Amino acid sequence: MATINARKGPDANNKLVIIGWQAIIRKRGHPSQTRTFRTKRDAEAWAKVTESEMLRGVWLDRSEAESTTLGEALQRYADEISINKKGSAQELCRIRQWLERPISKRTLNTLRGKDFAAYVKSRLNEGVSPNTVRLELAIVGNLFTVAAREWGMESLVNPMRSIKLPAPAKGRNRRIQPGEWGALIAQLPYPHDHAVVLLVETAMRRGELSGMRWEDVQWTAPSILLQDTKNGESREVPLSCAALQILHDLGGTPEATGSVWKTMATHSFSQAFIRACDRASIEDLRLHDLRHEAASRLFEKGLNPMQVAAITGHKTLQMLKRYTHLRAEDLAKMLG
Repeated sequence: MATINARKGPDANNKLVIIGWQAIIRKRGHPSQTRTFRTKRDAEAWAKVTESEMLRGVWLDRSEAESTTLGEALQRYADEISINKKGSAQELCRIRQWLERPISKRTLNTLRGKDFAAYVKSRLNEGVSPNTVRLELAIVGNLFTVAAREWGMESLVNPMRSIKLPAPAKGRNRRIQPGEWGALIAQLPYPHDHAVVLLVETAMRRGELSGMRWEDVQWTAPSILLQDTKNGESREVPLSCAALQILHDLGGTPEATGSVWKTMATHSFSQAFIRACDRASIEDLRLHDLRHEAASRLFEKGLNPMQVAAITGHKTLQMLKRYTHLRAEDLAKMLG
């Protein structure tokens, strides 16, 4: 049987009065459980349910979930999980966004699907893209899974299972328009201008570009071996004459070693690209659009999907569909 004790404290007149009721459960094979309630009836009801669950073998310890806030759990997730992922910087940025929200002060056991449905509505009203909101929710959804499976919070129910995610936005199909390319390159400083040309010539991702090393360049059969790719598999990318010339201009030789971009940080590259677009009056062009441009150009040169996938590193041909928005005039030329 549970023990129910009255808890006393001073009232306004400094007289001891009952301020709550503490229920204590000690049962062999289970850690002791203690909770305090405002009324004796609530304490007895909780004790009855908890003891019944223990007897039936369905009891789950809820204490940690009841004392851990979403913010505390997210910080632990960042330290133990996110830090070991590729693209951890982006995920950590999304976690910081969660930590600034009032919902981060709520304990995990109190969070329900409706709370995150309200979050979705709020973020979309702020003008945040559906894809960004989906990525933010994915972090919390995975957090609940990890907490239940690995952190001993088996009582948690993942609230993401009960909400409707915002529909993903259609993939961008922004191509570089006539006149934009020369204007963009003219506004980029060295070596950012060379980096942009390489992105379009090789269809590399920004992270793959920043990880380039001289010892991975094959000069006789022009190609570069990318060791650190998004999907975790190395990939050999052929180098066009223009790409090879860029590497020579950057000081590359068969004897060179180390990073290709010793003087260019990833963040400064992104900022330089944004500023160059502004100065060149180029609207709605993003750095990642250059990968779309590169893949589309490969198709326009007559490469088949398998060949393009080998260069770009896409895992499935389905993933390449959004990169094949070929210009009508180029299709007409191919048809004859």
